[in-house]
Amino acid sequence: MVRNVAGDMAALDAEDFYLLSGVEQGMRFSEWVRRDKLPDYADLTVEEVDYRLDRCLDRELVQRKTIQYEGYQLTFEGYDALALRTFSERDTIDGVGSPLGFGKEGDVYEVQSFKPLALKYHREGYTNFREVNREREYTADRNHVSWMYTARKAAEREYATMEALYPDISVPRPVDHNRHAIVMDKFDGVELGRAKLEPAQAVGVLDLVLRELTAAYERGWVHADMSEHNVAVAESGVTIFDWPQAVPTDHENAREFLERDVGNLVRYFGRKYPHEIPRDADIAAIADAIVDGRFETVRAVAKE
Repeated sequence: MVRNVAGDMAALDAEDFYLLSGVEQGMRFSEWVRRDKLPDYADLTVEEVDYRLDRCLDRELVQRKTIQYEGYQLTFEGYDALALRTFSERDTIDGVGSPLGFGKEGDVYEVQSFKPLALKYHREGYTNFREVNREREYTADRNHVSWMYTARKAAEREYATMEALYPDISVPRPVDHNRHAIVMDKFDGVELGRAKLEPAQAVGVLDLVLRELTAAYERGWVHADMSEHNVAVAESGVTIFDWPQAVPTDHENAREFLERDVGNLVRYFGRKYPHEIPRDADIAAIADAIVDGRFETVRAVAKE
């Protein structure tokens, strides 16, 4: 798990961030940045680079390798620090609070601002970079990409999708974006996979989610990673989150992804509420109804 660097921010000097930005710039050209390149990238003297490297190494904001040559690379903690500094300079956030959740592709924290918000750091590629690189559509046009590029592109995709969908579709309101991080509204509810629904509620909740997917399709987007882990259920309705894998509806695999989304949801409800969800629910027929903009209820589709 990546350490929360919010507590380090007050102890860091402007020159420390020059050093981190210099490493970031150098990583555009090489996975590891040669030490002798850092004075130019960071616009610091050699002596200042030496001092700042020691400070950043002590805080695990960069890491070093000495095979073939002495090189440096940002850690996720260092990348987090750069994003936090930008959000602070923009007055987007005033401080970082308690964690709201940790996942395989992102860490989410409560942040202080004009009201409580949520900060999501994308972590794609942190634990299994090759697997993420192979599966993510947003890295498909690059033969060689880094974890930093992968996480940044994921955040860009998710933020752009939420901007396109909000407020017509029930997604978190996007507030700001920098590098691999997104600031958004906190939303109410419990993750669907942990929600304790009454059997009589199950079909209604499934219908709500599928209607949101219908509205998203009408706006030109397919989630492409739907499951019980990225839907929040509250008394006020449902919220669909985690959109980094979203694809436009004119994508060559959009229909395949839509059917997979529908299938994941229907099968989950069918397993958990077998007496409520129609066993003869036709996944392809539900997807057809979403594409045509005529989805109403699962049971209505099942009777067609």
